[in-house]
Amino acid sequence: MNCRHCGAAATLPFVDLGSAPLSNGYLSEQALREPEKSYPLRVVVCTTCWLVQTDHFADRAELFAPDYAYFSSFSATWLQHAERFVEMVAKRFSLDAHCHVVEVASNDGYLLQYVQSRGIPCLGIEPTAGTAHAARQRDIDVVEEFFGVDLADRLVATGQSADLLIANNVLAHVLDINDFVAGVARLLKRDGVATFEFPHLLKLVQGNQFDTVYHEHFSYLSLAATSGIFKRHGLSVFDVEELPTHGGSLRVFAQRTDCGMRETSACVARLLAAEVDAGITTESLYASFQAKADRVKDDFLSFLIGAKRAGKTVAAYGAAAKGNTLMNYAGVRSDLIRFVVDLNPAKQGKYMPGSRIPIVDERRLEQEKPEFVVILPWNLKTEVTQQLKYVREWSGKFVIPVSKLEIVS
Repeated sequence: MNCRHCGAAATLPFVDLGSAPLSNGYLSEQALREPEKSYPLRVVVCTTCWLVQTDHFADRAELFAPDYAYFSSFSATWLQHAERFVEMVAKRFSLDAHCHVVEVASNDGYLLQYVQSRGIPCLGIEPTAGTAHAARQRDIDVVEEFFGVDLADRLVATGQSADLLIANNVLAHVLDINDFVAGVARLLKRDGVATFEFPHLLKLVQGNQFDTVYHEHFSYLSLAATSGIFKRHGLSVFDVEELPTHGGSLRVFAQRTDCGMRETSACVARLLAAEVDAGITTESLYASFQAKADRVKDDFLSFLIGAKRAGKTVAAYGAAAKGNTLMNYAGVRSDLIRFVVDLNPAKQGKYMPGSRIPIVDERRLEQEKPEFVVILPWNLKTEVTQQLKYVREWSGKFVIPVSKLEIVS
């Protein structure tokens, strides 16, 4: 395939996870009686611009359908993260009632609710109908479209340019990354700031986090690759922070190259140097990742088979996209994991794609008292183990499958 950023041949293999259904394509009872579509799930590296990318087979409208079931507000940890972020940017960039904040991929209003509560005018951009409706229930104004140059130009023409544009956990989900970044540059005011958060490719590699590979994630981003994409489209990075979210993320601050006046933090050069030292722009960094993914998968499957043979019941918590990647690559079915608990009513009563394991509410845990509970969104381990601490009352244990198998009493 050709690189979606620079157009060069992207031929260096990173990981091949076989075929899998769409990670958020949860199944109804009716769908269980029908064929289920799967797509190849493999990732390659462009050795010209070093963008790591999924060889894609499904378009964005199929991936982000109207009934898209991921609602950000069901994680208390994520809400706290969003609230702290808003507090920080409001103070750092002196945001007030005379400013305009735009969030791309605003989901259910989980973040903009905190912007709105400060009296700062804001707008959400969210293409999925269910989450956009949930945001409107919070009285947040939402444009229900995919973002790019065309929408940016229309917003600018109606006086809705952004003092702050927030694009948290969306850049990796964008098929046409050039159109998206160019749209960000168009929508910013002359002194505007854009902030991006995304899982850091280097942490993915170092932590064997292969389960964060799924069809919705078109790109796997380093600061080096991201800076190059931004530069091409008139944005420059002036600051960066490392975050613990999603197993290790970056928060990148950018401004318009033609008129941005903010000094570039030394953190940018330090992190770029750290990536180079780790080999982010060398083929050797990517060569061993397949074997690491296979080892995690094999250890997880061995544990589940051993538990079944010992007569132990295993359940899982969190019908997360990363969990679907793990279970489909490992070939897990309901004989090995009885059910998956999730707090989101939009997922309850449905079935995990591929594995077809039923998704239930939390009461099922107390009814069946499984010996093991696998935490599929392992990045929320602290939150989940605290929430489900009663599992220990029947000597139940938690299982963390990635980046290496861990059993927590």
